[in-house]
Amino acid sequence: MDIWGRRECMDCKQFEKLIPDFIARKLDYPALKKFYEHMEQCADCEEELDIQFLVMEGIRRLEDGNAFDLQFELRQRLEETRRKIRFHSAFLYLGGAMEFVAAGILIGIVIWILL
Repeated sequence: MDIWGRRECMDCKQFEKLIPDFIARKLDYPALKKFYEHMEQCADCEEELDIQFLVMEGIRRLEDGNAFDLQFELRQRLEETRRKIRFHSAFLYLGGAMEFVAAGILIGIVIWILL
């Protein structure tokens, strides 16, 4: 979030710079989440991801001599990313709820002590 509480969005140039790191599975959670959210909203960037994935992984696979279905693999990787984001977000919400409960208990103890 920026200083006004607005959510910072990724632009297309930032997205394109992160494609190699996405393919190499090097993005941390915050970057991965912004990357995925941008891809869901921008058809041009989704297409660019498809192209770069096909080229980078295709060349690597051809060099290794492996058979492959890169479109299927990219869809699997994106589904895996979606699940990671949902799982991580659930833990963030759970952590926030636990902080709220802990603060309530602490306030209750302080009030009990003071009475």
